[in-house]
Amino acid sequence: MSTMNTAAASSIRRDETVPIALMLAFAGGYLDAYTWIIHSVMANVQTANLVLLWVYGSIGNWTKALHFTPAILAFAVGIVVAAWLRWATGERDSAISTLVEILLLVTIAILHNRLPDLAGTLGISFVATVQSAVFTRAKGVVYSSVMSTGNMRQAIEGVFAATSGNGSLRPPGIVATLCVTFGLGAALGAFATKQIPNLALGIPVIALLVVLLRCEAPRDEATL
Repeated sequence: MSTMNTAAASSIRRDETVPIALMLAFAGGYLDAYTWIIHSVMANVQTANLVLLWVYGSIGNWTKALHFTPAILAFAVGIVVAAWLRWATGERDSAISTLVEILLLVTIAILHNRLPDLAGTLGISFVATVQSAVFTRAKGVVYSSVMSTGNMRQAIEGVFAATSGNGSLRPPGIVATLCVTFGLGAALGAFATKQIPNLALGIPVIALLVVLLRCEAPRDEATL
C-alpha cells in the first residue's frame, strides 16, 4: 500500500468501513421485518408510526393510535443515548453502542415468550435508533442502516452526476449496495421470523457481533 493510500485508510474511522455498513444494513432490514411481523409496528423509522398514530387518532380510535407511541418514545430516548455516548466516549461510541444493542437483543430473544409486545417494541426501536444515530458514514459516504429512502435518493442522484461527468460511481455504488443488503435482510428476517420465531433474533445478533469485532480490530485490519 502506498504512503498516500495508507494515510487515507488511517483517516477513516474503524466504524466507517463498507463491510460494517453492510452488516448494519442487513441487521436494520432484518429487525424492521421482525418487528412488523411480531409487533405490527415499524421499529426503525418512525414516519409510518407517526402517520398511523394520527390517522387512528383522527377517527377517535385511541387504542389503535396509542399502539404506535412506544416505538416513537423509544426513538427519542435512543437519540438522547446516542448523543450522550458520542459526548462521553468519543470514538468508542460505536463499539459500546453495538455491545448495548447485542445485549438488548439477546435479552429480548431469551424473554420472547414472556415479554409483552410493548417491551419488545421498545427494545428493538431503541436498538435501531442508537444504531442509526451512531453509524452514519461509510468511506465518507453518508448513509442510513435502518431505512432505504435516503440511500436510494443518493444512489440515483450519484449515478446521474457520474453519467453527467460530475462525479464518481463509487459513492452511489456503496449506497445502492446498502439498499440491496437492507432488502435481503428484510427478506431473511421475514422468513426466519415465520419459521423460527423463538430463534429469529439470533441472526441479527451474529451480524452485530461481527460489527463489534471489526470496530475493535486493529486499524489496519478494520479499514480493509
